[in-house]
Amino acid sequence: MQSRIPTKPSPVHSARIRVKGKLNRRRLKTKTLSVAKLRLADLEKAERQRAQPGRSVASGQMTFGEALSVFQRRLQENPAIKPGTREYYQWRIAALRKSWPKLEGTDIARISATDCLEWSVNSARQTSSSSHNHTVSILRKVFEIAIQSGARYDNPALAAQRTKELTRKNIALPGFAQFHQMVAEVRASGSGFAQPAGDLVEFLAYGGLRIGEARHVTWSDCDVARAEIFVRGHPETGTKNSEQRRVPIIPDMSKLLERIRAERPDEKPGTPVMRVWECQKSMDRACKILGIKRITHHDLRHLFATRCIESGVDIPTVSRWLGHKDGGALAMKTYGHLRNEHSQAMARKVRF
Repeated sequence: MQSRIPTKPSPVHSARIRVKGKLNRRRLKTKTLSVAKLRLADLEKAERQRAQPGRSVASGQMTFGEALSVFQRRLQENPAIKPGTREYYQWRIAALRKSWPKLEGTDIARISATDCLEWSVNSARQTSSSSHNHTVSILRKVFEIAIQSGARYDNPALAAQRTKELTRKNIALPGFAQFHQMVAEVRASGSGFAQPAGDLVEFLAYGGLRIGEARHVTWSDCDVARAEIFVRGHPETGTKNSEQRRVPIIPDMSKLLERIRAERPDEKPGTPVMRVWECQKSMDRACKILGIKRITHHDLRHLFATRCIESGVDIPTVSRWLGHKDGGALAMKTYGHLRNEHSQAMARKVRF
């Protein structure tokens, strides 16, 4: 890169800069020669920095994993991001690593738009629309970091396809009889963890807890006198927004806790009530044997909310039990049709 100030007199000084063989003219916006020289030095520095990305791309100085590390560090340092959101981002990053095993060690300058497109097609087939779209968003942000650092010029993740998200999940839940049949089948699997897995299924359904929350409930959190379960507000529990809440102990939950406590009377107050942390495979097996639609841990949370509304509990109260902080807006969007069905069923009982 070469530069100089023209010697020809001029009311306003300008500079000619040759970058990569091309001659460019820049106005220095001053009539004073000494100021023009200072601005010329600043201009040279700016043009040198602007030319740097080309050398970085050519030398391949950054892997995707290095850019991802920068993204994760910024994620942790950003005070505007809630702990629950940070945790969700980590889940999606783990999913990205699993779905694209060799990505982290790849030179980020060598990843093409076709690579991103092919990954997105496969990912969309294996996960929900919401989860897939959030992962695509992370992928794009990581490439933006590479662009900012000069490791590449473009963002190939823009070619990754996003999928259309459903406005409301079509919830297909088991009836009373089917639920109890599923629990019985889970307990009858013959596995050494069959009984604890059955306990977890009931615990999730009777409390409306997230799976991460259920793992951390201890005996000291179960207040039998007040008929409440204290759900701790900490990111590690899976509780969103890190806010604590109390969930009522309904009669079925009370019977479950009494039985478990009778079987394990010597456990200390700080011992977790649940002995297993997940039971998805057990539920999958039971649903397949019974010929009913597969349900997930989170569907048991939906089952709790559905049973509450069908029993006459108002939606704002159910929303508070679930830990929603929107006054019932999300619950109304998700379960509003249940309230209408319940209302119509009650109306049919009215006689003159």
